[in-house]
Amino acid sequence: MLPTLNGRIQTRIFLLVVVGGIWTLILTPFLPGLPGPLAADYRVTFTLLVATLVLGIGWELVYHFLQQFRWEKDWPTLFGLITVINEGVLLWLLADDGLIPGLTAAVPLPAFVILFLSTWLWVWLIANGPMRVPFIHWRFRGGRLV
Repeated sequence: MLPTLNGRIQTRIFLLVVVGGIWTLILTPFLPGLPGPLAADYRVTFTLLVATLVLGIGWELVYHFLQQFRWEKDWPTLFGLITVINEGVLLWLLADDGLIPGLTAAVPLPAFVILFLSTWLWVWLIANGPMRVPFIHWRFRGGRLV
């Protein structure tokens, strides 16, 4: 499969909303150092998830531009995994500087790292494995779900 830009964006949105949402719902009560009551903690973690989604769409545009210089116009699977570094660093810098709208509390670095890395890993694993089972035609439509 050669995912199209539209397909990658659709897949990213779907996986972050469904897989990331469920994982964030499960993981938030166990994250270290979050300051407030559970409702405030959920507000912080879901704000980070939405920021990841919004920034991720921007990243897809950057990745699409960079992929035009590759012969097969796609990333190797490992590149898809290690993009966690640049996306995580940017999100952390924005969160730490208070530049994410709706993020009212400071996010402790250990909580951020655990949430971001584990969510990223779940999304990446599902996109490269089980996603192909319920969405049989996903592979043949360039990663588009709609």
